Amino acid sequence: MALETKRKIKDLTDNVLPGRVKEIEEICGAPIPYEVDWASFGDDLEALNFLDNLSCHRLNMALRVICQDDMGKEAVRESIRKVKLKNVAKVEEKSLAFDGGTLEMHCAYALRTEGMHSDGEIREFLLAHL
Repeated sequence: MALETKRKIKDLTDNVLPGRVKEIEEICGAPIPYEVDWASFGDDLEALNFLDNLSCHRLNMALRVICQDDMGKEAVRESIRKVKLKNVAKVEEKSLAFDGGTLEMHCAYALRTEGMHSDGEIREFLLAHL
């Protein structure tokens, strides 16, 4: 693994993801941790550079709409226990899944906005599972 990749993963792990978990807690009243499949990124620094914007930021925007009232906040707190992120190579491989309290998001991060799920897609997906 290249040095810049290691540095980016360290920054994401130590700074970015904890900040996003805190933001989720402010939105819904409970921290929801992230679990990242770092191996799926390999040495793809481009993909790592877009992880926060294409997943964490989009999820938080979706949660803000869902959690606009106490019922939404409660539904999120009671349903979502963890968010798993995985990098995929192609747009056709991206997916959303929800099982056992885990929201799983597979995105083609290196493809930037083409490889992401919009906050609207994430919101609609979650509303169907809460």
